[in-house]
Amino acid sequence: MGLLGILLALGLLIWLAYRGWSVLLLAPAAALIAAAISREPLLAHWTQTFMNSAAQFIAQFFPLFLLGALFGKLMDDSGSVDAIARFMTEKLGPRRAILAVVLAGAMVTYGGVSLFVAFFVLVPMAQALFRAAEIPRRLMPAAIALGTSTFTMTAFPGTPAIQNAIPMPFFGTTPFAAPGLGIIASIIMFGFGLWWLDRAEAAARKAGEGYGGADVAPGSIADNEIIRERATTAREFDPAELGRGRHSDAAVPIAVAMLPLVVVVAMNLTMSLVILPRLDFSFLTEERWGGTSLSAVAGVWSVAVALATAILVLIVLNWQRLPTLRASMDAGANASVLPAFSVASLVGFGAVVAMLPAFPVVRDWVLSIGGGPLVSLAVATNILAALTGSASGGMTIALDALGSTYMRIAAEQGIDPGLMHRVAVIGSGTLDSLPHNGAVVTLLAVCGSTHRESYLDIVMVGIVGALFALVAVIILGSTFGSF
Repeated sequence: MGLLGILLALGLLIWLAYRGWSVLLLAPAAALIAAAISREPLLAHWTQTFMNSAAQFIAQFFPLFLLGALFGKLMDDSGSVDAIARFMTEKLGPRRAILAVVLAGAMVTYGGVSLFVAFFVLVPMAQALFRAAEIPRRLMPAAIALGTSTFTMTAFPGTPAIQNAIPMPFFGTTPFAAPGLGIIASIIMFGFGLWWLDRAEAAARKAGEGYGGADVAPGSIADNEIIRERATTAREFDPAELGRGRHSDAAVPIAVAMLPLVVVVAMNLTMSLVILPRLDFSFLTEERWGGTSLSAVAGVWSVAVALATAILVLIVLNWQRLPTLRASMDAGANASVLPAFSVASLVGFGAVVAMLPAFPVVRDWVLSIGGGPLVSLAVATNILAALTGSASGGMTIALDALGSTYMRIAAEQGIDPGLMHRVAVIGSGTLDSLPHNGAVVTLLAVCGSTHRESYLDIVMVGIVGALFALVAVIILGSTFGSF
């Protein structure tokens, strides 16, 4: 009965979340249903298990949600993201429209701009380019997804995405874990995705398909409550805040637009590899600091300092272009709250499930999967990300339940924690792109497309390409170790 209760609670969570119900309500309700069927104490699980786990997630990662959303909002309101999109449009033009959209998305998201901010800027750019090039509008979602939601989210070393930050406290790693393998994975995702989109474009031209269909105004989607509820479990920005503040009409020089992104990457690298390792943080072992260690917090600190520094640089460079700075900053801060608490609620649900008597059956099955710990870790993060529709939520649930076990196995078998980190992150970013994923639903709505028109191409660039990269990383990591 306990295992049946877990499956029933999970099914209810998935079904109602897809229908637009708030995860803030669904996650504790589903957790209590699973606990009730297992005849476990309900109030204790709610206040002691669920809330403690959710609070721990907030304590660890809310600074990154806050700073990431704030940075994305200021990049948008200053006109910097628009400037980068225009620059790519001018340099590559309609003849290389797909490449222009992919590269523009990759540049802004690897530099720390929130995914949904990128969506609402890239869609008008893609509409203009695809219409001029007579490329089918149905290919826009896949092109944007390839640039924003694949290699820059999970694979490329140093990405400030929350998905790349989550394994750091569990494995004691940095954002640059397994850099060589991450670069190889990025090349596979990027290369396969571009090959597929070029092939689809050629087939459409041969069939005389053309652009087709009428465009929608992306801004009209941001206030849709059902899309909002789905979106906030998938990424770190509440789209309802996109319209708050005031967008600058002044032109931003490309160097000024790019500099904050460069600062994020450079400061992240410097903090991770130069500054923090040289300082004495032995005081962290004291009880008043939680009895922790530098390896458990250094990754989050590096990304937080990088984003905070970039925000300051951005404000200084664009002071005249941010006439309602307080309103923009308020909107950015507010945009971080619902996503952070939504993912934390999923984590709380996972914590309750992990405490139920039937969970050891699930744990033992995962650990018994053939191929070794890297394969079982990849399967665990894939399955949980697929079920929750959230890469960050699914990965945190997996690592909360099994992270210490995988660290023990890694120590016993001589596996570099950086390799475990990279496999977990790439694994979380594959099957999370199933149809109910909030980012997929939002992207299709913003592009004015449907699952029937565009989802196959999203699967190819977002799931199949990522699976190829994941397999390559596991094989190379098992053969040569982490590099």
